[in-house]
Amino acid sequence: MPCKLSVNVNAIAYLRNRRHVPWPSLTDLCRVALDNGSVGITVHPRPDERHIRRTDVTDISRLLRSDYPGREFNIEGYPDARFLALCEAERPEQVTLVPDDPTQSTSDHGWDIAANRQLLTGIIARLHKASMRVSLFVDPDPAAPALARAVGADRVEIYTGPYGGALEPADAAREFARVVATGKAAEAAGVGLNAGHDLTRANLPPLVKALPNLQEVSIGHAIVADALMFGLGETVRKFRTAIGDL
Repeated sequence: MPCKLSVNVNAIAYLRNRRHVPWPSLTDLCRVALDNGSVGITVHPRPDERHIRRTDVTDISRLLRSDYPGREFNIEGYPDARFLALCEAERPEQVTLVPDDPTQSTSDHGWDIAANRQLLTGIIARLHKASMRVSLFVDPDPAAPALARAVGADRVEIYTGPYGGALEPADAAREFARVVATGKAAEAAGVGLNAGHDLTRANLPPLVKALPNLQEVSIGHAIVADALMFGLGETVRKFRTAIGDL
């Protein structure tokens, strides 16, 4: 099965929030992404609502349920009480748990699963009870997938920032090898595989080729950047081509 694209709309919400106006419309642009073949929409609501607001989560959830049955909603975040209550209210198909501090500008590291085993085991069981798939955000470390499976996770999402942000060929090759080794370890451990962070149309094809078990990539920044040149619909199609889904 080809790898699928979930469009992260945080950057669009961040642009909207620069003014006290309701545009660009998040739901309208979600429609553009979905109409051009995105498997779903990803959001990462933060406590300060600097980009995605709680009302956005509800609006996107309603859009997907009413107009795009079969597409997926992926809500990312640190599993505090407020986040878990939001997930239980909206029931997304997937919840991606990240270990972010609320003040971080973006996700930049994966879980220390061993140190958080009890916390993660309980939270994952709680989300499973509400029929949500759970993915754990992990560093590119081949030991991580087996640990994720041990706490009950359905998938891991490999943090690909060091690979995507590597500007020197030697650095890129080293980080690529780490990501690929982790992806292969996920297959061996029997957990699903997602990836995300600083992935582009240029660095995605070799990753997808090396990891046929890669199920989903969640991309926001690069899509919004390319959309300034090509428009959002065409950009989604270009990214789908890059991952072999078109």
